[in-house]
Amino acid sequence: MEKTWRWFGKKDKITLPMLRQIGVEGIVTALYDIPAGEIWSPETISDLKKYIEDAGLKWSVVESLSVSEAIKYGGNNRDKLIDNYKISLANLGKAGIKTICYNFMPVIDWIRTELEYPLADGSYSLYYDNARFAYFDCMILKRENAEKDYPADVIEQVHALDKTITQEEKDQLIYSIIVKTQGFINGNIKEGDKNPVTLFKNLLDLYKGIDKDTLRENLKYFLMQIMPVCEEYGINMCIHPDDPPRQVLGLPRIVTNLEDIDWILKAVDNPHNGLTFCAGSLSAGIQNDVRELAAKFAPRVRFAHLRSTEIFPDGNFIEAGHLEGRGHLIELVRIFEKTNPALPMRVDHGRLMLDDGDKDYNPGYSFFGRMFALAQMDGVIATVKNEIATNCCNL
Repeated sequence: MEKTWRWFGKKDKITLPMLRQIGVEGIVTALYDIPAGEIWSPETISDLKKYIEDAGLKWSVVESLSVSEAIKYGGNNRDKLIDNYKISLANLGKAGIKTICYNFMPVIDWIRTELEYPLADGSYSLYYDNARFAYFDCMILKRENAEKDYPADVIEQVHALDKTITQEEKDQLIYSIIVKTQGFINGNIKEGDKNPVTLFKNLLDLYKGIDKDTLRENLKYFLMQIMPVCEEYGINMCIHPDDPPRQVLGLPRIVTNLEDIDWILKAVDNPHNGLTFCAGSLSAGIQNDVRELAAKFAPRVRFAHLRSTEIFPDGNFIEAGHLEGRGHLIELVRIFEKTNPALPMRVDHGRLMLDDGDKDYNPGYSFFGRMFALAQMDGVIATVKNEIATNCCNL
């Protein structure tokens, strides 16, 4: 597998020379300053590509060429936005960048309620607390009929929490769920925006009347429109699973399990319509066995995120160590090394550890935590390659 790293551009405090020193081979990045829906010009693509190559690395994966909300909910201007997307794809293809990771999650990307959950060893991880998320939904967002989406025991916890929660804790939930984790991903809401809750509710309103079937068809429409460009330039589109893979905030989610992924790949049965296999997102769904999913969909996996989660009996989950949890990363490496040994992969959501705490890295994207995880995965990959070579020699 190709060892890649998500890098947030020239302003990233983690520099390309640092990444070369720790064994990174390819860069996963995007033109983060360009809003969703606008065209990525050949000049801006070439400039960043040259910057990466001058550091002795290569631009392996785009993550992400963001899909505008209007494409997802089927707005009046979606065809214009899709045309812009196709131009950006063609410009990337001409530059030799062939792998595009994207998601089709309405409004909100990955969700965590706590960005620095303390662990016994002194490091910190990302954490999802179902009751606290329900509190945000029901008591802060005050979404209509939100309580119907949660079981009775969770609603009991919400009302109990309402008696003790402080304003600081409420502000922290808002910051964690819809500001900090979203600002650097899709830019819908960013730090410094006034009234983020109101802005967020306005975004949710765009999806009134949009159910799972409608969102599926909108994805199919988008993919059918862009496939000719992908075929012309050899570009692989890799859809990212929903994180967490469950319904949230009354929004439809369409990449949550085996049936969802199977539908997407069959609806547009083109080898350029592929999957980003995010073991962390998928393992956060109790319905998913990531080993089964990897074995079934390996021929259409074009990019992999190697991380793991652990689900607790109450439904809460935490980012687990890369050799632990429901991600079963050792088995996934075995599957992917046998089917596609050149598959680009990146370690994801490393723990906050050592002196990274004051660096203000994006949540989940600290340096030492990911470096530690990359070293673990590097060892796993080397071991699996040796297993495969030994087994071949013994045949």
